[in-house]
Amino acid sequence: MSQKPTLPGDKIAIIEEFEMGDNTFDDGQSIRSLVVGTPEFDKTNRIAKINEMRRPAVAKSGDVITGNISALMNNMFAINILYINGKPTHSGLECICQAKGAKKRILVRVGDIVTAKILNLLNGVVHATINEPELGVLFTQCNKCGAKVIAMGSNIKCIDCGYIEERKLSTRFGNSDFIKFNSN
Repeated sequence: MSQKPTLPGDKIAIIEEFEMGDNTFDDGQSIRSLVVGTPEFDKTNRIAKINEMRRPAVAKSGDVITGNISALMNNMFAINILYINGKPTHSGLECICQAKGAKKRILVRVGDIVTAKILNLLNGVVHATINEPELGVLFTQCNKCGAKVIAMGSNIKCIDCGYIEERKLSTRFGNSDFIKFNSN
């Protein structure tokens, strides 16, 4: 029985010696870790548990996330979550937004930085929306030449080539405190 940090799936004890405690599971022969952490053994009650080191940040219903568009699909798009309620996260999680009416409108493009609200976690998938005025694209570049753009109502216009394209812009578009990428 080791006191070194464990990874999910690591064997920490055998079922003849201990019972499952917090953050453990029984595979039929052994007690194994569910999380990254350090094992703790209660020898009086014969319970093995794992003290979790760090829980990854997972967005919950109602949280506001900020991230970049990683994929466009039929009537939906994926957002790589970078911030949850303004705090950075390195979880590598993505959420899915339904893009109702996307065949008629271009809501977002891959690489856009957007803000969205989490609706729910259903079947292991985080679902979000950009349907509120303050939600949507915070930063984008021209789809044709990659230059800076300005907002014109619900459209964006390139300041170099003049290309105009529709997007679902946040009311905070262009006013956010995000680092704007150099488009030169």
